[in-house]
Amino acid sequence: MSNRIKILPENVVNKIAAGEVVQRPESVVKELLENSIDASSQNVELYIKRAGKSLIHIID
Repeated sequence: MSNRIKILPENVVNKIAAGEVVQRPESVVKELLENSIDASSQNVELYIKRAGKSLIHIID
């Protein structure tokens, strides 16, 4: 086995990043809003019930 560190291809890096675990409702909201911003959304509507414990809904 080689002792060298190899750089992963970008598609592999993206798959790993997409599989991150979200542990709190605030983290879900953060990820959804970041996705909307990354997609250059002009309008974003966010609906939350019970501090995100029963509903987190985003329209962009």
